[in-house]
Amino acid sequence: MQTPAQTKEVTLSSKHQIVIPRESRKVLGLRPGDKLLVVTLGTQVIVLRKPRRHADALKGLARGVYPRGYLRAERAAWG
Repeated sequence: MQTPAQTKEVTLSSKHQIVIPRESRKVLGLRPGDKLLVVTLGTQVIVLRKPRRHADALKGLARGVYPRGYLRAERAAWG
């Protein structure tokens, strides 16, 4: 079951830092020293937990992009 979206207001400090709310840290399982990724999409910023392995993070991202059977046919054509 996916956790429902939460929106919390935070304040940018004079050192350009923010505090990630406790609830968000808990959901992401964050601890001091963990690495985060900050993604900027136009005027929006998304903070993500940095994956331990990028292969795990990328797994399944292209699901549904190609028609059913397309990749099998391409791989078979390689020989």
